[in-house]
Amino acid sequence: MGLLLLVALTACHKEEQAVEGVAQKAANAERQAQATATVRDQQRAQLASIPLPTKSLYVDIREPGAWANPFLSVEADSLDLRVNLADANPSPVGEGTMLRPAAARRQELQLRPTDLAVAIVALPPSAWRYGRVIAVAEAPGASPKDRAKIRRNVEGAIQQLNDLGILVEEWPTR
Repeated sequence: MGLLLLVALTACHKEEQAVEGVAQKAANAERQAQATATVRDQQRAQLASIPLPTKSLYVDIREPGAWANPFLSVEADSLDLRVNLADANPSPVGEGTMLRPAAARRQELQLRPTDLAVAIVALPPSAWRYGRVIAVAEAPGASPKDRAKIRRNVEGAIQQLNDLGILVEEWPTR
């Protein structure tokens, strides 16, 4: 009888420990979710200075090279972010010439998918000529076997961008 009572007490104690462990994990997960939401809210606030997109400015653009806003090319393991910075010289004299080439203001960054939000928030407002819209496309020339992974990365990137309040203009694969 004493042995049965000892086994019952031990089993109850272990069950209490398991419940406490689950409760502690749930509390940690909730704190993590709140911290993530706070970071996302801060990132949204930083992007709020960029105006909403003006579709009439970009509706007729069909070539990636002509797109003036950030352009995201998605690969199987990375993201390529192309940014065209605005010309710091407001004068139209010499614009696009050898002294002020547009290519000198173009930057291409290779990112991990997890770093996308941080990179987007770091872009200057002058990189957003059409407003808060970004073009996203699958990388051209990708291997057919990587197609599913690339598509998952595209969907993940679109989700991150939408969470930041950025409109996504998805471009077809060529």
